[in-house]
Amino acid sequence: MALVLQLRSVSGLRGKGDRIAKAAFRGLSFYTRVLENCEDEAKFDETFRWPVATNIDGNEILEIQVFNYSKVFTNRLIGTFRMVLQKVVAEGQLEVTDTLIDDNNSSIQTSISIEIRYQALDGTVGTWNDKEFLETPSVHSEGDGRYSLETDSLLSSHRHSSDVSPGKSNQQSTERSFRRAGKGVFSAMKLGKTRPSKDEHRKQDDPAVLETEDLDRKAMRYGAGLEPDTISLASVTAVTTNVSNKRSKPDIRMEPSAGRPMDYQVSITIIEARQLVGLNMDPVVCVEVGEEKKYTSMKESTNCPYYNEYFVFDFHVPPDVMFDKIIKLSVIHSKNLLRSGTLVGSFKMDVGTVYTQPEHQFYHKWAILSDPEDLTAGLKGYLKCDIAVVGKGDNIKTPHKANETEEDDIEGNLLLPDGVPPERQWARFYIKIYRAEGLPRMNTSIMANVKKALIGENKDLVDPYVQVAFAGQKGKTSIQKSSYEPLWNEQIIFTEMFPPLCKRIKIQIRDSDKVNDVAIGTHFIDLRKVSNEGDKGFLPTFGPAWVNMYGSTRNYTLMDEHQELNEGLGEGVSFRARLLLGLAVEILDTTNPEINSSTEVQVEQATAVADNCSGKMEEFFLFGAFLEATMIDRKIGDKPINFEVTIGNYGNQVDGSSKPLLRKKKEGGDGDEEESELLQNSSDDEVGEDGELVSVSSSPPMKPLITDRNYFYLPYLEKKPCIYIRSWWQDQRRRLYNANIMDKIADKLEEGLNDVQEMIKTEKPHPERRLRGVLEELSSGCLRFLTLADKDQHHSSRTRLDRERLKSCMRELENMAQQATTLRSQVKRNTMKDKLKLVQNFLQKLRFLADEPQHTIPDVFIWMMSNNKRIAYARIPSKDILYSIVDEEMGKDCAKVKTVFLKLPGKRGFGPAGWTVQAKMEIYLWLGLNKQRKDFLSGLPCGFEEKKTPRGQNLPSFPPISLLYTKKQVFQLRAHMYQARSLFAADSSGLSDPFARVFFISQSQCTEVLNETLCPTWDQLLVFDNVELYGEAHEMRDDPPIIVIEIYDQDTVGKADFMGRTFAKPVVKMSDEEYCPPRFPPQLEYYQIYRGNATAGDLLAAFELLQIGPGGKSDLPPIDGPTDMDRGPILPVPLGIRPVLSRYRVEILFWGLRDLKRVNLAQVDRPRVDIECAGKGVQSALIQNYKKNPNFSTLVKWFEVDLPENELLHPPLNIRVVDCRAFGRYTLVGSHTVSSLRKFIYRPPDKKAQHWNMAAKHLNGYLAMTSRAHCSRPTGEIVVNMEPEVPIKKMDTMVKLEANSDAVVKVDVTEEEKEKKKKKKKGGGGGGGGEEVEEEEPDESMLDWWSKYFASIETMKEQLRQQETAAAEAEEKEEMEIGEGSKAQVKNKDKDKDKDKDKSKAPKDDKKKKQQPVPELPEKKNKQKIDELKVFNKELESEFDNFEDWLHTFNLLRGKIGDNDDNATEEERIVGRFKGSMCVYKVPLPDDISKEAGYDPTFGMFQGIPSNDPINVLVRVYIVRATDLHPADINGKADPYIAIKLGKTDIKDKENYISKQLNPVFGKSFDIEATFPMESMLTVAVYDWDLVGTDDLIGETKIDLENRFYSKHRATCGVSQTYSIHGYNTWRDPMKPSQILSKLCKEGKVDGPHFGPGGRVKVANRVFTGPTEIEDENGQKKPTDEHLALAVLRHWEDIPRAGCRLVPEHVETRPLLNPDKPGIEQGRLEMWVDMFPMDMPAPGPAIDISPRKPKKYELRVIVWNTDEVILEDDDYFTGEKSSDIFVRGWLKGQQEDKQDTDVHYHSLTGEGNFNWRYIFPFDYLMAEEKIVISKKESMFSWDETEYKIPARLTLQVWDADHFSADDFLGAIELDLNRFPRGAKTSKQCSLEMVTNEAELPMISIFKQKRVKGWWPFVARDENDELEITGKVEAELHLLTAEEAEKSPAGLARNEPDPLEKPNRPDTSFIWFLNPLKSIKYLICTRYKWLIIKIVLALLLLIMVALFLYSMPGYMVKKLLGA
Repeated sequence: MALVLQLRSVSGLRGKGDRIAKAAFRGLSFYTRVLENCEDEAKFDETFRWPVATNIDGNEILEIQVFNYSKVFTNRLIGTFRMVLQKVVAEGQLEVTDTLIDDNNSSIQTSISIEIRYQALDGTVGTWNDKEFLETPSVHSEGDGRYSLETDSLLSSHRHSSDVSPGKSNQQSTERSFRRAGKGVFSAMKLGKTRPSKDEHRKQDDPAVLETEDLDRKAMRYGAGLEPDTISLASVTAVTTNVSNKRSKPDIRMEPSAGRPMDYQVSITIIEARQLVGLNMDPVVCVEVGEEKKYTSMKESTNCPYYNEYFVFDFHVPPDVMFDKIIKLSVIHSKNLLRSGTLVGSFKMDVGTVYTQPEHQFYHKWAILSDPEDLTAGLKGYLKCDIAVVGKGDNIKTPHKANETEEDDIEGNLLLPDGVPPERQWARFYIKIYRAEGLPRMNTSIMANVKKALIGENKDLVDPYVQVAFAGQKGKTSIQKSSYEPLWNEQIIFTEMFPPLCKRIKIQIRDSDKVNDVAIGTHFIDLRKVSNEGDKGFLPTFGPAWVNMYGSTRNYTLMDEHQELNEGLGEGVSFRARLLLGLAVEILDTTNPEINSSTEVQVEQATAVADNCSGKMEEFFLFGAFLEATMIDRKIGDKPINFEVTIGNYGNQVDGSSKPLLRKKKEGGDGDEEESELLQNSSDDEVGEDGELVSVSSSPPMKPLITDRNYFYLPYLEKKPCIYIRSWWQDQRRRLYNANIMDKIADKLEEGLNDVQEMIKTEKPHPERRLRGVLEELSSGCLRFLTLADKDQHHSSRTRLDRERLKSCMRELENMAQQATTLRSQVKRNTMKDKLKLVQNFLQKLRFLADEPQHTIPDVFIWMMSNNKRIAYARIPSKDILYSIVDEEMGKDCAKVKTVFLKLPGKRGFGPAGWTVQAKMEIYLWLGLNKQRKDFLSGLPCGFEEKKTPRGQNLPSFPPISLLYTKKQVFQLRAHMYQARSLFAADSSGLSDPFARVFFISQSQCTEVLNETLCPTWDQLLVFDNVELYGEAHEMRDDPPIIVIEIYDQDTVGKADFMGRTFAKPVVKMSDEEYCPPRFPPQLEYYQIYRGNATAGDLLAAFELLQIGPGGKSDLPPIDGPTDMDRGPILPVPLGIRPVLSRYRVEILFWGLRDLKRVNLAQVDRPRVDIECAGKGVQSALIQNYKKNPNFSTLVKWFEVDLPENELLHPPLNIRVVDCRAFGRYTLVGSHTVSSLRKFIYRPPDKKAQHWNMAAKHLNGYLAMTSRAHCSRPTGEIVVNMEPEVPIKKMDTMVKLEANSDAVVKVDVTEEEKEKKKKKKKGGGGGGGGEEVEEEEPDESMLDWWSKYFASIETMKEQLRQQETAAAEAEEKEEMEIGEGSKAQVKNKDKDKDKDKDKSKAPKDDKKKKQQPVPELPEKKNKQKIDELKVFNKELESEFDNFEDWLHTFNLLRGKIGDNDDNATEEERIVGRFKGSMCVYKVPLPDDISKEAGYDPTFGMFQGIPSNDPINVLVRVYIVRATDLHPADINGKADPYIAIKLGKTDIKDKENYISKQLNPVFGKSFDIEATFPMESMLTVAVYDWDLVGTDDLIGETKIDLENRFYSKHRATCGVSQTYSIHGYNTWRDPMKPSQILSKLCKEGKVDGPHFGPGGRVKVANRVFTGPTEIEDENGQKKPTDEHLALAVLRHWEDIPRAGCRLVPEHVETRPLLNPDKPGIEQGRLEMWVDMFPMDMPAPGPAIDISPRKPKKYELRVIVWNTDEVILEDDDYFTGEKSSDIFVRGWLKGQQEDKQDTDVHYHSLTGEGNFNWRYIFPFDYLMAEEKIVISKKESMFSWDETEYKIPARLTLQVWDADHFSADDFLGAIELDLNRFPRGAKTSKQCSLEMVTNEAELPMISIFKQKRVKGWWPFVARDENDELEITGKVEAELHLLTAEEAEKSPAGLARNEPDPLEKPNRPDTSFIWFLNPLKSIKYLICTRYKWLIIKIVLALLLLIMVALFLYSMPGYMVKKLLGA
């Protein structure tokens, strides 16, 4: 399926020159390398390969062009060769020699010699074309996707649409594969770091391969200049390309991170519930995480309870276990000690879902409650909560907790991840378990043997069953007794909401045992991978497909130490079993009456599936060759070692099969899969009776030889052992092929991204071109996938998932290709960062898609065995070594030599044990169909003979059992070990004694040991002589083996400690090559060192491998002998390789030492700081008495040192603090390494570029604040208005300031402007719409600090919202801007013509555009103007760069770094801090610096630095409040109080603790006098008060006050927004704005301030304008300059040179941390600190920020009447419907104070008359709109707890019963801040008033004071629908406590101000009080006729009776005639 061209040579060339050729076919062109200085013949000898997806048509043309190559100009065409491919298609192979033709189609003398081969697609994937060639096994595999394009090649973007990728060539020859610039070997593994070339002029060495036509076209378009934005770059990694592709990359990360436990904290706040279904309930919320349960308190008789309770669950488990835990929230009704209560509804989701949310949390979201027992019911209510999951080091940013007044939009804030529909339906998940095979033995065979002896039966020793766990429920199949191949055919059914919020289904095969059941193997199905939620998506579906399970080794032991692996934790080390299973989901139709509504797990029989449903059985062949086994751990070095390879149970000899009987499989027979061939290797007949070959799965044992003290190696030398295994699997290769294609696209993308990041990091030019190249590769790769993946035959065994996944992958990749193409055109210099993020997302998406959920062939395991014991293993995914005839589909390690590091199994591999290599293997693997076997040796290094078993001698395709290499090359390896940096601290001193050990093949050497350093500069050359490599010479050149470098710490006793490892590939020089540029001498490059999974520093080194030719070593470049005799025999790194040095001066500012801890129990008394860099250094003055004054007496010292010109190679600078003890002893206190000097390098300003931004940076060195210069034109004055007027104006004035220009910056702060500005800020805030009442402006006296605070928080939220919308708009705009971008660019260029080009201009424009408030916001009339402060939702330090503008803090470390992640964090290793700074510059400096006015030579570059003598300061700490504290008591609350510590002052505000509150408002200020520098670290802690025992620390925060005090940002006292001298916003600073301004101008040597008439002030070349009058308390106006001065201060960052942003008046939010729980936030504290030097005038009194006292109110509610109340009772006598109505009311949270009206008995119409008054006194916080209640939690509580709850009035209507409980009829809840206005009449009152709140006008009782009207009572009917159950006419009247005292009113109808008795109709009397009346009523009205009838009937009866009674007597009388 490819066209292959071998371009041999071009001869008959004229003249001498550099030649290059280009071959093109189907629009895809490849370039050869450049052949330099060829005369008449150019021998290219390169092979190109075009993979083809459709058959080649005989008329297609191949074109080859030959050019004279030129570095500078365009390449000149010599001639072209075109060939029609008819003959090639026919014959398949062709050799051609022919002449070229020139432009005029006439032939020229030059001729070309080529060979072409073509292998066609014969319809099917499986067919083979015999003409496929084996002669050139080294054809470049296109799948590996390395372009050999030049780093800076400018590949044109105008390429034909059919281009697949910008070209690959396959060279087996010189120059180009390793070109100049250092690229590390494995940049894709993030190993090699790029370093820039030694001198930038080297660039011209690179051939710039340009397509000529494109260049000409471009030249025409742009004159000479190339438009840089269209150039894209192919892979930089081409340098390290393994051109012959015989080797694949090793993986560097050693340690499995999966199973290791970590700390997690789940915090859940239950806020409130709404719309709970049920009448008059007492709800409790149960919060369950995993196994743990916690309950909220109970709220009485309400279905919308308010809790606001916070729960925290702490876990220490592996991530997998954590994320599968289920969070379950359930609401339970009337739970108490005796009864468990009834479930109202519940909600569940797994922890992983929360963790994948942004910020790992859901904030203020509503969970939908549903009842799992009743599927047909709808939702059961909503529960509002916050859920956050924090792992160690995660930083949760909680949105700012202000007064939560946002109207609750429940539907818009549901607790569901994005994309999940709010209406979730119930669904059934059917997990079908069919059968399993290959199970291991699970119990001992003693009993079995006894049985066998007695009964003769032979049983399988395992009783398996399958257990499935999903969403917190478990189901299991039946147990199949004694079966290694159990058949179940059962399905387990889960009923769960769809889409489920639980991501994984866990399927486990377990062994049933009398004692305890054990897991055999576990598999997880990730629902995201087996479904797709898009509009063309599909429901979860799976199989029927086999899944492979991996776990511990298969030999049975009673106590399996690796049992956890079988539970699915960590990487399985052995195949355990395969399970055939399926998954289907059906959405339930809940309206269907037949449906079974329980959600219990059910198990049923399932129909069996056909044997071939999972694919046709095919025979697979696995071949492996062991080329090298070195670095074998010394513990196992004394016994013979062999290696075993297994795939499934095939090849496993020790514990593989459970049955020792051999079943042969005939072709096509779908027999039993358990192929158990337990034949020993040694047996001679390696071929079965019928000529079949039998597997050989392990290498012969061999005794290792010693390499050095730590490692051994196996002496394979020229004889390499091989293994081969036949196995039978279902043929589902297509799945793996598709995954491989996507993996390769992803690998290429990842490598490209690493390149780009590397280029950005090392500041290489044009990273954006490389990114464009990456996107180009990505889109072509995606399109390639579409052509390849779609040709799948629809064979029967494709499952539904296969088809759906293919469709969705194709959609995704097509989409990605388009996006990549669009993005490519958008990538510009300035958009790099954002675009890079987007491309990262592509990468994640690709990796996700490539992961195939339906397994096919199990993974291959390689075990190292010693003495038949398994020691260490490597696991290789089978898809990586799977063969395909299509390159892209081939596994990335198939037929390649792979370096594999074996590791210890399971837990043994954790920690240091797992970091040592057990063995390093070079292994070659090939896996494919047996019938495709012919090619399995093609990727091996050439030059071997096959050794076969006697039986297979003459069979050509028979696999060898070993390879005998006949060709051997001898090399010398030179390792130039220059330096390492940021190594791991291995000793208790916090330093190490590092040396490096270099391993190559079976040799190793060490550098010398350098004592006590983390940044050793070894500067040593290690020479390995006589390195023997087997194979062809040319392959060695392109593909040398890797070098392993390990860094150790030398200990005086015991063995050296491992500190890290890295890999490198040497640059190879063959004996026939010149040792000359560009490849030699090689350059130093950085290699990242890894220790386990963590990075542990960098190594700077270079490696070259030189072939020793026939002339012996004399031909090698000479090694310059030891230059420094003192180092003895140690060779230094030679001159051409070591960096070029120049002279630098390093100035050090020594300020002081802080917080030094004791050393060996002794206090530090006389410390000194030693600074060392590159062997030179300087010592500070000695601090005589650390306790008295920890600052240094001499501030600035310097030393000179030779440093590399290249800044990236600068050595680190070491800071060490020693304590000088008696008798001249020194002890090390701690050390710090400044790994990068870059931020301290000072570059003198360039004369040519005298513009501001630069100058500012330079004059203060790196101290300068970058000036955010405001805008003005070069000359003249432009008034830049501070107000946002029309956006356009601002745009016009967006011009950079020049240093020489004057500008006016006008700050108009007139009153109306201010008003407007505020309105704009507040814009869009209008509450509930419609009838908003005009609010009177509050007077000044009402406003306090809290008004200001809440107003500021509102502003902050508003800004956040605006930013979000702006960001969203920006994204939308982006697409539109692509077109306009170019125009804008041109415009800007014109603007800039007259001065130097300012690069950062465009983005600034954009920013300004975005920040402007949108003027069209609906202005809200009634917002008062309040001066605001700035609320930072983080620490002030993070906003102002840690206040390290000139004084830096360096943490001193001591002690080892802990081995595993848990114990020693960096915090614990800190033993103190050094304060100071440094400045590095080349000497000599230009003169003008030192000639500047006021230059003090003793301070060098550190001019204008304050004195560091002790200074007394008044520190004023304001604590506003804390939020989200971690609960410290059992009841889930805390009793917090503040503790402040500064030096010797320790304030514990214990008596003012706040009871049971996790969001306490402290509102306190503390004054502390302190002396800097002794007392400069302020600790503010929040403690939990306990009645008994000690108080617990909840969390603390530390503030370095000294840095703030001395900072140029002036953090001593924030600058307010406005200046006033009275009221709530009084100026706090003792210095007035004008004084501050003069001081700043003086210090910054700025000219000014000059106050002029008309409210103008000039500072430097800026003019500011503003108001000039101020009002005092009495309203008198006085002239003042303060407003003007303040305007300058607020824009101080715009002042040239000295300007920087000043800290505004603010509140900062600091996280509270607890040392016991490092890295996990325990809450946040809002606070700020003011500092005033004591030598200045004293500041005024502190601002009063004490919490607002709630205001006392009284709410009077008069219930006048009810109407249409539903009738509940039937009358005893008359059966008439009636109700005995009464109304109950209470204010939320005060249920115990509920009040009832009297009863209106026997209402027949639902009308009730009451005239009844309730009185509710309450305390109310106006600002937070909450009622404050203080009450004891329980009878045992010590004190009252304060609750804040929303102000809500509840009215309920009840039916009174005498003997049974009263019946609840309906209720209404009114939020007193927003409730619908009552209807005028009962008729107008409707259900709308409750359901449709959004559209109705809302009113607030606090504004209206008095409201009367009708409101509906509602309840839910049987169907959960809301219905009206009555209406109430009520009047609400709100009075303040004072008003209530003045006009009192009585409860009920009592005095004072009584209400009249209601006029109730007669029916409402009680019959036994007035029996006659009721009888009359009964008789007269209703039963009159009935009674008459009864009387008549009675009379009749009496008459009959009398008649019957007297009849006999009379008869006798008559008869007798008496």
